[in-house]
Amino acid sequence: MTLFHIVILAIVQGITEFLPISASGHTVLASALLGWPDQGPLVDVAVHAGTLLAVAVYFWRDLWEMLAGAAGAFAGRKSPGLRLLLFLVVATIPVVVVGYFGLRYVSTALRSVEVIAWTTLLFGLLLGIADRLCMTVRRLEHMNHVGALFVGVVQVLSLIPGTSRAGVTMTACRLLGMERREAARFSILLSIPAILGAAALTGLDVYESGGLAFRANAVLAAALSFAAALAAIAFMMRWLTHATFMPFVVYRAILGAGLLYWVYS
Repeated sequence: MTLFHIVILAIVQGITEFLPISASGHTVLASALLGWPDQGPLVDVAVHAGTLLAVAVYFWRDLWEMLAGAAGAFAGRKSPGLRLLLFLVVATIPVVVVGYFGLRYVSTALRSVEVIAWTTLLFGLLLGIADRLCMTVRRLEHMNHVGALFVGVVQVLSLIPGTSRAGVTMTACRLLGMERREAARFSILLSIPAILGAAALTGLDVYESGGLAFRANAVLAAALSFAAALAAIAFMMRWLTHATFMPFVVYRAILGAGLLYWVYS
């Protein structure tokens, strides 16, 4: 991999991981349009580690409350942190089950520019409809286990490239009437087990292949993805305090329509 390849890949991954515009779709498109080879599993682990660290830094209070809640559960104490942790567990179960049996098929059979074009457009429009029509009256403390399971079932769609895990989970939260910032907050926290799972599986492959050694390009990729992801999270959370998801919807509509034109022409 060239230095330029690493820089672009890490920045694209970091920016798009938590915005509702599809990280996997953008990385696949970058490789397809620029003719780049696969970056390799070690760099994949590195960029995921960088984005995960960005979540930990920005949402450290939520993480601390969940850890404290889990510790308090052994003493029979209930807390908002424990409830949030249980919601994340419930919402993660569907994608773990479906991903275990179908991820290999989905990641190969549907990994094409045409699929990404359609999912980028259609699920972007769905986010816009939900954001436009649904109420904004609920916060995370109003969520229940049924709502968490609903978000988790919808998250299964993110296994299709271009759908956007962040996009479909934020759409699901908006369908439940959650405030935009709270929808983004739950979506990003829900990414923690997803990123950990993906990084663990990829890391196991790297370890078994004997490639788990220090690489300067992996360190650079992790650092760049961390910085880009932290900036993207801060921007989106600030934006959603006073505005809507519409800029992301418009971006997805333009990108999806442009890709469809490119594919079919």
